[in-house]
Order: sequence, then C-alpha cells, then structure tokens
Amino acid sequence: MKNILLIPSTLWRKARNYSRKLWVRVLLMGMLSLFALGLTQLIELFVPEQLAGRLSGTSADRLLDIIASAMLSVTIFSMTVMVSTYRSSASQWTPRVHQLIMQDSTTQKTLAAFIGAWVYALIAIILRETSVFGDEHALVIFWLTVLVLAYVVWSLVRWVLHLQTFGSLLHTTRQVEDITKRRFKERLKTPCLGANPLRGDVPRDATSVASDESGYIQHIYPEGLQAVAERYEVRVYLPKPIGEFVFLHEPLLWYEGRVKEDDREEFLSLLRGHVSVEDLRSYDQDPRFGLTVMGEIASKALSPGINDPGTAIDVITRVGRILSSYSDENVNEEEQEEGGEGPDLDRLWVPPLSPGNLLDDGFGALSRDGAQLYEVQHRLQATLAGLMQHPDAGLRNAAEKFAELALRRALDHMDFAPDRDRLLAAVSERLRLRVTEA
Repeated sequence: MKNILLIPSTLWRKARNYSRKLWVRVLLMGMLSLFALGLTQLIELFVPEQLAGRLSGTSADRLLDIIASAMLSVTIFSMTVMVSTYRSSASQWTPRVHQLIMQDSTTQKTLAAFIGAWVYALIAIILRETSVFGDEHALVIFWLTVLVLAYVVWSLVRWVLHLQTFGSLLHTTRQVEDITKRRFKERLKTPCLGANPLRGDVPRDATSVASDESGYIQHIYPEGLQAVAERYEVRVYLPKPIGEFVFLHEPLLWYEGRVKEDDREEFLSLLRGHVSVEDLRSYDQDPRFGLTVMGEIASKALSPGINDPGTAIDVITRVGRILSSYSDENVNEEEQEEGGEGPDLDRLWVPPLSPGNLLDDGFGALSRDGAQLYEVQHRLQATLAGLMQHPDAGLRNAAEKFAELALRRALDHMDFAPDRDRLLAAVSERLRLRVTEA
C-alpha cells in the first residue's frame, strides 16, 4: 500500500510552505552557482581552441574580484534595511504583519541573488587559484561571470525600486489584502478543503484524538487525512477550524469507526501528522487571519498616538472588497442531495467558513475603536449596506446583524448629536427603525 506521507498533494503543500522561507531560496541559489560552474567544464569541451584563447584569465579574474568584494557589502546593507523595515512595520502597524513582510518574494529573491553571486565568485576564485580553471579555457567562465554580473545589476535595480514602497502603510495593507484575497478564493474554490461540511457537533459515537501539543492549528493536509481514513476505513471529523487554538490533551480531531489495537498507534500518529499545530497563526489556508490582521492595522491607526481615520476607512473598503467574493460552502452538501458526485474527500468533515466570524475578524476591532468617529462609522455602514445586497443569504443576514450592532455602539459613543443624526440618516430605513424603536 502506498506511503501516505508521500502523497503528491501533501508534498506540494509542504514544498510551497518551505519555498517562502529565505534560507531555502539562498540554498537554491548557492546550488545553482555550483551547477553553473560545473557546467562550464562541460561547455569548454565544445569550444574551439582558437576561440578559447582570445580571452585571458585576467579578464575573468577582475570580474570575479568585483563580485566577491561588492556582494558582501550589498548583502549586509540589504539585510540591515530588511531588519529595520521588519521592526518599524511591526511597531507601527501590527506585529502580525511581520511574518508576511518576511515572506516578501522580491526581498527574498534579491538577497538570494546577492548571496548566490557571492558564493559563485568565491568558488570560481578558488578554482582559478587551484588551476582547475586554466587561462587557456577562460572564455566560458568569463561570459558566465558577465551573465552573473548582469543578473546582479538587474536584481539591485529591482531592489532599489522595491524599497520605494517596501514597509509603507499602503504597501503593507496591499500585501495583506492580496494574500488574504488569494487564500479566500482558494478556500471558496475548494469548499471545506474539498471535504464534507461539518455543521453542528460530531457524532456521539466518534472517538477523540488528543493533541500532543498546545498551539494554533496552522495547516491541515486533507488529502493525507482522506488517505488515512480510507486505509483504516474510518470517517474523520475536524470540528476546530484552521487558526483556532488547541490546548495540550484537548481533542484535536475525531474519528468514527473501529481501528485494530495493533494499528492504533500508527493510526493516531498519521492523523496528528497531517494536522500541523504551531505557536503562531499563518496566512496559508487561513483567510480569517488575514482579515484579523487588516482589522488590527485599522485599530492601531485609530489609537490616540496615531489618530489616522483614513487608514481605517481604507481597510474597511479592502475588507469589503474581499468579502464581496464570498459564497456559501454548502455546495458539496447540495450536490449530494441532488444526486451529484459529492465532495472529493468523502471521508473527511471540515467546518465551513462562517460569514459572521468573517465580519467580526475584519470589522470587529475597528468598529469598537472607531465608534465615536462619524467618518469611520459612515464608511462601515456603507460597506455593510453593500454586503447586505450580496446574493448569499448567509452573508446578507450576518451583515445586517453586524450593521445593527455597530450602529448601536456608535450611537452610544457619539457625543455630538448632529453626528448621530447624520449617521442615522445614512443607513436604511429598516435598520434605523430597528435601532430607534429599541
């Protein structure tokens, strides 16, 4: 029977997570440098001797010395800028945005290019000094060094242009919006991660699997869990959504079915191995975390020390734009009732996204901290009014409830009577009557 841990979809998810780490890109660039130097030996075999002797080894040595001496300084400078940007963004906006900025692809590619070029130059110099690359075959390494130098210049120009907005408020909020929108669309494209929607409690005869550590549920590998369920002929339930905190020995997931005592230890190990529990939440597979971070940015902007209602208004617009693409994750359940094929992962149950939770994540903090500001509340009510026209009934109802709660809070916190009247005049008549009659 095939190895469950080597399922292609699971390996792809793990590889995608590792690809966002800086050290992985640096390691790959270093290996590419070694490969390129080894490739020169093969290319030299096909270069005519008359053509190979037109360039001396001194020409290549000068270029290698330039790369070796310059790349270390440029890398240190880039690292200094990167660290200062991380710290300033975490202190000005929210510490939760730190890990997103650390995964900035342009920054990682630039640093990897600088370090990879430095490694290339050092190794090439060593090989030149040990006469592995002789003067009679310096043509190939010279032109390869020219290509490396051109790539370094292009990376440096791209890095300088990127620094114009890197770490700024506009760039940061746009980054959070982009990653949240992508993860949100991925989740809606595969409702409930491709599994059955879990609505309500798990079956009474299901057996719990306790967590072996405390932390946030950061990743779930549903294809692997489906393979485990098929091998042992059980049904697996995950009542805790991605991003929720789980304590040590607290039920992490549940399964329904019988497992032989001899296979129980391996079975539990496989189940726990496909649910990653870490100390921090991640943007991957967790669109709610992105909405929470955007709400924190708006809340921080409304603090007395910053006092920037415009940022809160911008965040409200961005969150509303993300939630406008929401669709109910009940598609799989409806397909089964109509005799369709049903979900791909038919032995797995995962709770769907709740529109009420999504609204709380995106608007909860800023609706509280900006309750006394007419400009913020007006834009919030306008955005919620737009969501109340959404074709999904669940989102419409949740938006209406949240709009009523936010309006009640705003009226209680606004001391200036004309502001309260203007806000009441801006909402729908139905909402205004419900709030004033109460």
